[in-house]
Amino acid sequence: MAVQQNKKSPSKRGMHRAHDALRVPGLAVDKTTNETHLRHRVSPTGMYRGRRVFGADGAAD
Repeated sequence: MAVQQNKKSPSKRGMHRAHDALRVPGLAVDKTTNETHLRHRVSPTGMYRGRRVFGADGAAD
């Protein structure tokens, strides 16, 4: 089993945990439908940045 060589100081422990925080996902509102979706992703209706990317059947336009 691994055993630490030296005790990690509170400062180093905090630096190690700096990226562990939970973040709120970036949400965007579509210009044409005013629908909320994750940024840089197609909305469930198939719209992306005001253009239809996918049709209702899921086939690419």
